[in-house]
Formats: sequence, structure tokens, C-alpha cells
Amino acid sequence: MRLDGLNKEQMEAVVNTKGPLLILAGAGSGKTRVLTHRVAYLIEEEGVDPFHIMAITFTNKAAKEMRTRVDDLVGYGSENIWVATFHSTCVRILRRFIDRLGYSNHFIIYDTDDQKAVLKEVYKYLQIDSKQLPEKSALAEISKAKDSFLSPSEYERQARGDYQKTRIAQVYAEYQKRLRGNDALDFDDLLVKTVELFQFHPDVLEIFQERFQYIMVDEYQDTNHVQFLLIHQLASKYRNLCVVGDDDQSIYKFRGANIYNILDFEKEFPDTKVIKLEQNYRSTKNILAAANEVIKNNHARKDKRLWCENEEGELVHFRQYENEYEEGEYVAAEIDRMVQNHGVSYNDFAVLYRTNAQSRIIEEKLLMNNIPYKIVGGQNFYGRKEIKDLICYLKTICNGRDDLAVKRILNVPKRGIGATTVSKVEQYAQDRGIDFYQALMEAENITSLGKALGKIQEFCDLIQEFKQNLNPYQLDELLDEILEKTGYAKELEEENTEESRGRLENIDEFRNKIVDYLEKNDEPTLEELLEEIALVAEIDGYDESQPSVVLMTFHSAKGLEFPHVFMVGMEEGLFPSYMTIVSGSNEELEEERRLCYVGITRAREKLCLSCAKRRMVHGETRFSKVSRFVGEIPEGLMEQGKKAVSGSKVEKPKRGNAKIGFVNQNPYQKKEFSGIKETTLDYQVGDTVKHIKFGIGIVNEIVSGGRDYEVTVDFENAGTKKMFASFAKLKKVEE
Repeated sequence: MRLDGLNKEQMEAVVNTKGPLLILAGAGSGKTRVLTHRVAYLIEEEGVDPFHIMAITFTNKAAKEMRTRVDDLVGYGSENIWVATFHSTCVRILRRFIDRLGYSNHFIIYDTDDQKAVLKEVYKYLQIDSKQLPEKSALAEISKAKDSFLSPSEYERQARGDYQKTRIAQVYAEYQKRLRGNDALDFDDLLVKTVELFQFHPDVLEIFQERFQYIMVDEYQDTNHVQFLLIHQLASKYRNLCVVGDDDQSIYKFRGANIYNILDFEKEFPDTKVIKLEQNYRSTKNILAAANEVIKNNHARKDKRLWCENEEGELVHFRQYENEYEEGEYVAAEIDRMVQNHGVSYNDFAVLYRTNAQSRIIEEKLLMNNIPYKIVGGQNFYGRKEIKDLICYLKTICNGRDDLAVKRILNVPKRGIGATTVSKVEQYAQDRGIDFYQALMEAENITSLGKALGKIQEFCDLIQEFKQNLNPYQLDELLDEILEKTGYAKELEEENTEESRGRLENIDEFRNKIVDYLEKNDEPTLEELLEEIALVAEIDGYDESQPSVVLMTFHSAKGLEFPHVFMVGMEEGLFPSYMTIVSGSNEELEEERRLCYVGITRAREKLCLSCAKRRMVHGETRFSKVSRFVGEIPEGLMEQGKKAVSGSKVEKPKRGNAKIGFVNQNPYQKKEFSGIKETTLDYQVGDTVKHIKFGIGIVNEIVSGGRDYEVTVDFENAGTKKMFASFAKLKKVEE
């Protein structure tokens, strides 16, 4: 077979077919090519029967791609090669032998909805209040236990002394009991039961050890403990195990991935041969050098350094802006400039961010510039469930005439108002020609409602209370009141899962939107706010078949590549995250750095990093330092604002007032106010001032924050607030 298309290291990885092999495949180093050629080499040169070859991937998409490539390369006989995901592999094994564990070979596989239904039964049986122990939290903890191959009894033993985990242990035990009674497995069980099958029935294990004499595992850095056990069992006889992965791209710890599976591979298999694929075929030399400089700061990693034969390319662009709005304008303006002046396609651009909530401003700026986009791994900001829920609350408070909005929130959070009740109210409204909310207000006239009447009246009382207390200048406080009095935020906080935390971040970003609206409007109204949101949220008009800029989180970007990549929000507290910094965990910080490395290595030709001096968080404007990850890129590789290392002039974005900063300085250090800079304030420390929202207060401090002044005011009713003079629009009160 032809191997002349492979480089030296790739060829070495292909021809080393005996014994354990660890292929450390850097980003863009052609690992899929190596795997498929390795399969072909085993068959054509080593004479291995395709029946004895196994290749495991993580996703159906990856398995399909590998299957296609292998078929094209091998041809006849390739259908006998086992190419599958972990889960599909386990299903095929269990269908034959799970009766050894007391299940039927026709067992049922439960999806997420099935799991939730079972858990509801468990909660009812154990008399557990879901408000005290949210169901999603319990399911997440059970999944985590299974990833670690912990049985209910082992989990219970480890949980002793922890009341919450002891309760989860009871739920876990009863949950498994009911699954077994239903002859059902959830997705985690597929792996756990296969490992148990091999553990307790060595004759079955031997059958598959004989079948899979040559095993290859892709993305090995993403395996969890139970997946490690499964692979170890299968490979323990012939030991022809080849694992491919990149410890520098291990970013799924929150899903159970254990980076030490790849870091400690040689400890499990002492005679392992290690081959490093360090030649990158994707990016320019400058981009790779930046990636290397960042990732070398991690200690828990295998030593390697990406290189390429591509051109030097542009320096990494770094820009720092006054706020997140200028940052968003820069992204939109730069994309527009490149498309209009350089003939590139919108498809060539990706905007990466740490959290989904960050997409809101980028979306708005792209829409304002008529730039088509699509979001990978999520909905547009205003289409997300929690945001739509809250918008529907605001719509109902505003006028109550939007029947769809009222119906959406009538039982959100759950109030015990079901579909039958809704139908009865709908019929009443239709018979009298009134809107749905008015029918709810007259619900006492609907005699068939029974106990649901009280629930409806509670809902109407709550909405009427919001209406009566409505103050257009305090719409952010209205949002907080909705979240508190409905229990919406509390429910998400108690759930305490990755998903619920993401939803809370989105809600915080929605609060930022409201605060921003209030600061920019002297006479705000709820109607105008909803109208503004509706205009921005209308993104369904563009044709998805047309080229579009891609927006996604760093996690979603893994495995993809783009000619031009924007990494936004490169600030301490955002990336790395605030929780990572507060935890003080070096392990958590290194995972964040690996995530940054993944982002950098997505870029082929141009990489742009940006951050904001101040960003609205939880409805308040905060200063932030430049991310340490930006600071880890040497000057010689990065164009830092006005000081372009290449000597060329930095191209400014369309807005001319964006202030550029430098990573080797602290652009946020406050300087004492010492006179007039760019604007004149008609008040000073000690003066009494009036704010359109917070009322009367006394100025305590004025400090310079760059192009603006940060003013601290002690308000009579609202307490102490810090704000920027240009936004606050404080008026001096003459005594």
C-alpha cells in the first residue's frame, strides 16, 4: 500500500502494530489519516483478518467518517472491521450476553425523559421533596457515580457523613432497582454493565478478547474511568492497543473525562511505545507558536511542541476595548471589512466565547451590520428557554393580551396547572370573545376547574402585583422580583447542574440587557424594551443555506477549524472563569488553559483576541484585567494595539473611539482624579446629585477609569452605587 503521503512520525505510527502504542496527536496533525492507514496496513501488509480489528470513537459522526475512510482505503473486507462508538459497542455485546447478569437480551434503553419519569416515581416512593433535592442534580450525581464505576452501595459508603449525598445514595439504589425491574438500562449503564459482564464472566471476556486482537481508540484524552476499565479488559490479553489523543485538548472534565487516563498510560502498560505527531497541517507558524507558548505553562501534560511548514502568517491580533459593545462592534466591522474588501466568505469566520451568554452582544452587532450567522451548540440568545420564559412574563405584565405568552408561563415554574385546565379556560375565553388572561381573571366563573382555581388565582394575583409595582425606571428590579417571587431562579440554583448554571448565566446577561437599556434611555418604558428585544430577536429571516458566520463556545469548537477566528472576552474572571480563580485549583486552571489552546488552534490564517476594560456582569459594570492567557503570548508573536510588533500600523475598527491597551500593563489600575481630562463634570466629591433611577445621593468618590470617570454615590434609598459618569448622567442638585 502507498505510505508516501505520510510524514516520518505518521508512518512510524502506522507500522508499529504490536504491543501498546500511545500516539500523542497534536491539533491538526492528521490523526484520522494515521488511524485509517493503520487499519489498511494491518490488513494489507500484516495479513490481519479485518474481523480482529476494532476502532472506537466517541461520536456517531466520527465513527461514520472513519468507516467511510476505511472503506475507501481498504475496499473489500472492510465491512468486517468493528468501527463504532463506545455505547454502540456495548449495546452489541450486551444484546448477546446480558442475560448472564439477570437481564433479558431484549432489554430497553432509557433516554433522558424516561430517566426523569423513573426518578419522579422514586421521589414519590422515598418521599423526597424535589425542591430540597432537584431531580436533575440527583441524575447528574448518579451519572457521575457510574462514570467512576461506583455502585449504589459503594457510593453510599463514600457518602457517609454527607446528608445530601446520603439521600442521593438512597435515590441511586432505588433508581437502579426500578430500572432492573423494568428490564431497562440508561446510557451510563451500557458501559457499566459491559464492564461488570467481563468482570464476573471471564469466558465472555475471552470471546471478545479473541475477536478484538487489534484495538484502536480515538480521542483517548476524553475517556472516563469506566471507559478506561472497558478498554483495559479487552486489551489485556493481546495488548495490541493503540490509543490516540492529545492531553493538551482534554477539556471535558465536567462530563467525567479523566486526563490521567492518557497521562498515566505508560504506567498501565510499561512497555508502551510513544509517538508524537507534532507537525501541524492547519495553522500558520505564528498561530502555532502562540499556542505552544500558552500551553507550555501547564504542568500536567506530555512534552510536545507543534510545528509546521506553512508560512509565518499574520501576527496574532490583540485589541482591548472600553466595553463589550465596542468589542462586538469591532468583530462585526472586521468581518464586514474582510468580506467586502478581500472577497472572503462569511463561512470563513468563527467567533468563540467562554459562555453561551456572551453571544447576545455579538448577535446584536452582527444583526445591525446585516451579517448572517448561525449558532453551533445552542439557540440564539433570545430564543433560549429561560429568556423566552422571562420575556413572556414581561409581556404578560405589560398588557396580558399575548395569549401565547400567558399560556407559556402559566405553569412555569410548575404550579399544578395542567393541560386540561388550560383547555377549559381557553373554551371560556372563546365563548365570551375575551383574551386568555382576562379569562384567567374570571376563572371563578368556570365551575369545572376544581382545585386548579386556587392555583390560577395565585398566578393572577402575582401578575397584578407586578403590574401595580411597575416602575419603568426599575425594570431590572422587576426582573429580580419575577425571579424571586416565582421561584424561577431558586429552582435553577437548587438544580446545580452544568445546564442550570448556564441558564443562570443567560439570565444574568438578560439583566445586563435591561440595565443597558435603562442607562441609554431617559424615559424608559416596558413596551419600548420589549419592542427593542423583538426587533433584535428576529433572526429567522436569513437563509441558513447561505454563508454564515459561526458563533460557538470554545467547547463546541473542538475538532473544527476556520480561516479566521475571533476569541472574545479574553478577561480574568471570564476566561479563566471567576469560579476557577476563586477555587485556587491548579487542576481547574490548567483545564481552562487547555480550552484556550483549543481555541487558538482552530485558526488557520488569522487569529484575533479581544477583551473589554469593563463589562456588565449581574447588571453591574465591572473592571477586569486582561486574561493571563493573553499575557502568556510573547510580544514578538502578537500585535498589541498601537504597538504593532511587526512595525505596521494597527488597523482600527470602524468606531474610532475604541481604546487599545497592552497586555504587559494593567489597564485597569485606577488613578486618583486630578483634574479635567476629556469631559467636564458639573459636580465634585461632597455634592448632592440626582440620578434618574436611584434618586438623590451624595458623591463620595470620583476616580479616573481611562476615557471616563467612575463615580461612587451614596443614595438615600438605593444605597451606595458605582457608575460611569457618561452613563449615569448625574445632575447636581443646588442646595
